[in-house]
Amino acid sequence: MRQSKTLKRIREGGLARCANLGSNIPPYIAHAARAGYDCIWLDLEHRGFEYRELQALMAHFRLYNIDCLLRAPTLEKTGLYRYLEDGATGIMIPHVSTAAKARELVQSVKFPPIGDRGLDNAGFDSDYRITSNNIEYIEWANRETFLVVQIETPEAVENVEEIAAVPGVDMLFVGPGDLGLRYQLAGDEDGAMLEAAFERVAAACKANGVAWACPSGTVEDMRKRRAQGAQMLANCGDFMILRDGLMDSSAMFDEV
Repeated sequence: MRQSKTLKRIREGGLARCANLGSNIPPYIAHAARAGYDCIWLDLEHRGFEYRELQALMAHFRLYNIDCLLRAPTLEKTGLYRYLEDGATGIMIPHVSTAAKARELVQSVKFPPIGDRGLDNAGFDSDYRITSNNIEYIEWANRETFLVVQIETPEAVENVEEIAAVPGVDMLFVGPGDLGLRYQLAGDEDGAMLEAAFERVAAACKANGVAWACPSGTVEDMRKRRAQGAQMLANCGDFMILRDGLMDSSAMFDEV
């Protein structure tokens, strides 16, 4: 059973490196691992995978020793912990706006005594029962897998101190797209409300000893979020790399 690279980086006081993937591109996983990324945020909220296709992709995460942070398209309990059994290292849930919802998620993805996840110990996560000691297995799973809840609404920001205090929540992830849109609709023309939300999330996480993360696309912004206390940043994705790579390559023809 493997150790989470993301959690190891965070526990050592470092900054975990995360890339985004929304397509079935196995070489992307290999190249991200070789480039030094700790984690790939696999997006099933906005992208679709057949389940057997997903299981095959999970083998590549294990082969190249990189964490899979799977953003789930469901809140169904057995569906969530089945992703962990099939090899996901972390589960990320969008639009978690209350502590009550966060507590429900903990019950789904953490084993007792933290949560109420169902026991199998025969899946890919345990190397198909590498240990018959169930206590050893559940202690490993609670220690080396992680639950990430996304702060994407003004309601979530108002409840963030309570959310961050929920035992079993390992990380808060600010979603500036959804959150920023909602603040813009409320009149936030200069981004001040969004920036205040970042500060409030950072303070709540610091007070509760919980990691927080966000997307960050420039070196300047990455430095800013790191200075605020972010412990994981996502700075690229397959869609951006493909778009920008094709645009750059096409531009070469203009020189010819």
